[in-house]
Amino acid sequence: MTDDTRDDDAYGRPVFYPAGEWDEEYAPRQPQQPGAAHPPPPLPGGEPTQSYFPPPPPAAYGMGEGWAPPPGVTSELPRRERRSGPRTSTLAALGLVVALVAGGAASCGTYLLTRPSAGLDPGYAIPTPAAAPTGRAPESIAGVAAKVLPSVVSLEVQGSGQAGTGSGFLIRGGYIVTNNHVVAAAARSGGAIRIRFANRESTTAQIVGRDPNSDIAVVKPDETFGAPEATLGNSDSMVVGDPVIAIGSPLGLSGTVTTGIVSSLNRPVEAGGESGRDSALINAIQTDAAINPGNSGGPLVNGRGEVIGVNSAIATIGAGQQLGGQQSGSIGLGFAIPVNQVRRIAEELISTGSARTSRIGITIDQNYQGEGVRIADTPDRGVPPITPQGPADKAGLRAGDVILEVDGQPISDSRELIVTIRSKTPGDRVPFTYTRAGAERTVDVVIGAAPAPSAQPS
Repeated sequence: MTDDTRDDDAYGRPVFYPAGEWDEEYAPRQPQQPGAAHPPPPLPGGEPTQSYFPPPPPAAYGMGEGWAPPPGVTSELPRRERRSGPRTSTLAALGLVVALVAGGAASCGTYLLTRPSAGLDPGYAIPTPAAAPTGRAPESIAGVAAKVLPSVVSLEVQGSGQAGTGSGFLIRGGYIVTNNHVVAAAARSGGAIRIRFANRESTTAQIVGRDPNSDIAVVKPDETFGAPEATLGNSDSMVVGDPVIAIGSPLGLSGTVTTGIVSSLNRPVEAGGESGRDSALINAIQTDAAINPGNSGGPLVNGRGEVIGVNSAIATIGAGQQLGGQQSGSIGLGFAIPVNQVRRIAEELISTGSARTSRIGITIDQNYQGEGVRIADTPDRGVPPITPQGPADKAGLRAGDVILEVDGQPISDSRELIVTIRSKTPGDRVPFTYTRAGAERTVDVVIGAAPAPSAQPS
């Protein structure tokens, strides 16, 4: 503080002034009335500036309305002696110069940051890695998808004022397998089907045959454009946990590939069958691979790219159980018709235009609540419990018998019994375990068939 001079104010507090010449015209300001505005300082041209905000009232500093200086102290500051220092005008000019310099520096900095050439490196480039091979191992998901995708098609169906899309796959002879519920509208008058292949070619197709009881249909495209046929596997060899891949056209997005595992086997599911007594009950393969509307009819394949099922149904959240107020799509509960059943149905549709439904000729007691499934002991609407000379009658089953297992698979309700029987081929000899009068017995039943339903194109 050696360059400053010191004084004391009226209260004995030190006040420092810059050393040097002081303004000789200095005079203390008169105190302002509480709430009065400070007078604006004059501009060089003599015009006043905008008024300052008024100072706070004395009460803001602990002074009441009637505040007065202490005795012996005047309301004016004592006049200072002449001191050497810069004049007020000099200081104002200096402040203006500093402000201009500071503003210029800020503008210069902004310019440096925003001008086009700042920080550019003409030689800058992000290196591109060398091209990597796109081939994948045949057993990988990508390898399996590359193998199967050319065999998968999408179907655009119109008929009776309805339109929809689905999926399918090519099999031997240039036929395409899909779901009955995908092509059912086209079976009516004025219906039409257009097939789109993986190579973006398209053509029309006609229904060869369809089976509402199994929800399987076969169509024949006018052209196949060299598309390869899919390889059919053995669905009986699948176990829970096996990896699977679903391929199809969900929501019209052709060539969509999703993956998952076999979640369960022999799951009784109603798969889009037509109304009536013979709904499409199937012993489905359950999977968590994402399946959505439009996937119907597409293949579910194993890790070798072999078709082991036809995607046909999904479980969704009901209207009273919507997620977040929105309709749900895939929730990881998809169902496919086992390919061993599909193979037999497709062969019969191609050979005869219709397919048989496997049966054993019994009426089920729907009121029974115990273990297994009980054969009714009284006629149902005139239908006897055991069809005379039918498969069950010939095997020795009787009214009131309780069926516990079919082909070693436990049976807990009527749906399981129906889908298990329908999964068998007519003529198969299948062991049945049942109880009669408390005694457990086993008998072989030769699976029969109901007359093929009328499902020809109309």
